[in-house]
Amino acid sequence: MEYNAVTVTDLNKYIKEKFDNDEALINIMVKGEISNYKNHYTGHLYFTLKDENSIIKCVMFKNYADRLKFVPKDGSQVLVFGTVSVFEKGGSYQIYVKAMKEDGIGDLYTKYEELKKKLEKAGMFDTSHKKKIPIMPKVIGVLTSQTGSVIRDIINVSTRRNPNVYIRLLPVPVQGDGACIKIAEAIKTMNEKNLADVLIVARGGGSLEDLWPFNEEVVAEAIYNSKLPVISAVGHETDFTIADFVADLRAPTPSAAAELAVPDIYDLQYKINTYQSRLKTSLKKRIELARMRYEKAMNSRIFKEPTRNINDNYLKVDTYIKRLENKMKLIYKNEETNYAKLVSRLDALSPLKTLSRGYCLAENNGNIVKKADDLKSGDELDLRFQDGSKKAKVI
Repeated sequence: MEYNAVTVTDLNKYIKEKFDNDEALINIMVKGEISNYKNHYTGHLYFTLKDENSIIKCVMFKNYADRLKFVPKDGSQVLVFGTVSVFEKGGSYQIYVKAMKEDGIGDLYTKYEELKKKLEKAGMFDTSHKKKIPIMPKVIGVLTSQTGSVIRDIINVSTRRNPNVYIRLLPVPVQGDGACIKIAEAIKTMNEKNLADVLIVARGGGSLEDLWPFNEEVVAEAIYNSKLPVISAVGHETDFTIADFVADLRAPTPSAAAELAVPDIYDLQYKINTYQSRLKTSLKKRIELARMRYEKAMNSRIFKEPTRNINDNYLKVDTYIKRLENKMKLIYKNEETNYAKLVSRLDALSPLKTLSRGYCLAENNGNIVKKADDLKSGDELDLRFQDGSKKAKVI
């Protein structure tokens, strides 16, 4: 018996994909008690979150841990906000914590979930409404802060992939009060003035509070109503905002957004050259095939001896005519033989034949006399002999 076995790596990859595609695990709030707390020298925090029945491992990377407003420790009762995913190499699942507070974060998360459900019910997340990203955009509109690594990463990646692409930056605040209004207005401006072929709304990673402008309804509506395709690249790979769900395409990082928006021109050139080479090869083969067919046709008998078929058909016609004549002669001979037989039979039945043997035929008033009783004395008769007829009278 054969078994289709998979590798451990393949299995862990499969399980990780299941976790990563489950929306319930992307942004989740979990409460519990910290245990086995360890502040690594890299600045990352590793700990276990537990309740009276279960435990789950947690990791909080330095860029999130630096924003903590309290010092975690074993025994602390906390609320953590983050994403549940699989550590593929170790084959274990854990919470990748983005924010952690002793209190207060629950209200923000509740607001996030309520808005998400509202917009999803309104159909703003439907794939049928999402627009395709243009294959070869000339102008990339970027909505982000004019300082920082985000815009530099987008420019570097975009120009490396296509030196001819034009980056049009419309600076907007990406966190703080009023940032959501500025972002929404920038999206509308880009659309009204048709300033780009595709938009990238981007910012770097941050806590839930830092990313909150991209969880506001006004930004979601601006993205949904945008006639220009919108790529959302907010936060890090594990960060998900309302803007990500509404956008036409979600990128895990700003650099990835640039890769998704700008095709690699060198790859395209390579593909075009490959297609040209394949086309030339195909044309050469077709021309060679056409030449072979031409030569075969020209060497065929129909071109070398064009009247050969006509003469052959003449012979066929002559043969058919000969067969027809023979058939007609045979029919005629058979009919002639049948005719002679019928004439012979008819002649044998003729009364004139009887007369030639010395008999005569008596007629009374045009009627043949068959019996003597049919006559009476004085009747005149016509007697017909072989060589003529005579009158006679009954006495």
